[in-house]
Amino acid sequence: MVEGGPRTMAADHDLEMEDMNLNMDRDMEGELEEEKEMREDGGREDPFKSKKVHRVVSKWMLPEKVRRTYLERANCLPPPVFIISVSLAELAVFIYYAVWKPQKQWITLDTGILESPFTYNPEKREQAWRFVSYMLVHAGVQHIVGNLMMQLALGIPLEMVHKGLRVGLVYLAGVIAGSLASSIFDPLKYLVGASGGVYALMGGYFMNVLVNFREMIPAFGIVRLLIIILIIGSDMGFALYRRFFVPADGSPVSFAAHVAGGFAGMSIGYTVFSCFDKALLKDPRFWIAIAAYFACVLFAVFFNIFLSPAN
Repeated sequence: MVEGGPRTMAADHDLEMEDMNLNMDRDMEGELEEEKEMREDGGREDPFKSKKVHRVVSKWMLPEKVRRTYLERANCLPPPVFIISVSLAELAVFIYYAVWKPQKQWITLDTGILESPFTYNPEKREQAWRFVSYMLVHAGVQHIVGNLMMQLALGIPLEMVHKGLRVGLVYLAGVIAGSLASSIFDPLKYLVGASGGVYALMGGYFMNVLVNFREMIPAFGIVRLLIIILIIGSDMGFALYRRFFVPADGSPVSFAAHVAGGFAGMSIGYTVFSCFDKALLKDPRFWIAIAAYFACVLFAVFFNIFLSPAN
């Protein structure tokens, strides 16, 4: 009896372990079935919802601590209307000036866009809409293709996460900052292109990657930063070429919008994109950024009225 006691206890222990393993296997199978049913229900409830897409977007656009909140309420309603609409408008204007307006060559536009009512013209600054509408006009194929690729690749996932109102606020803040900065630092030059808005989106995203570097896919963090730097470097190089090395029969175009749009994104854009799970209007950082932005706008308006060499 004494010798059989430990063996019986060991056998009982083995049986208990087997039961526990079986129960764990059943629980895991149940969880998998439950998750499958939830996915199927989710697909029936919201045909526009794709959890796989949203998971990828959340990893690239949000730090880890707020991804769960995003995934719980993620949907494509409304779809990224703002960035797609702006891109289509820019493409339509480019096609109009490339095809229906007389051009020496449509790869690099000149005559048509300089006479356009959309282009920022330092001699027509009283037409205030030009400080915004210049974003619709582009100087050539390289110019528009670069801007469209960047704003669609970055703007669509940003709008999926933050929605059109916030993305539109950042984009237009960069556009206005770009034209006002150009009117101050390059006051006698024309300005075309959506680079101010594009750089605002990139600036806001870039700051979020820097601040939340360890939480936004650490394995790809450095790669993302290098890609952003490469895109910015190539685009800035092209902008500097258009400004300083333009052919003798061409017209130089200002590049100040790139820099100003980037700074707008690094201030307002960073604040907006870092408030995913918070009320934006209750964040003091947002009001500080807005106050600084409007102070710069007022100074630029004062400069254009009283101090600009273009007067």
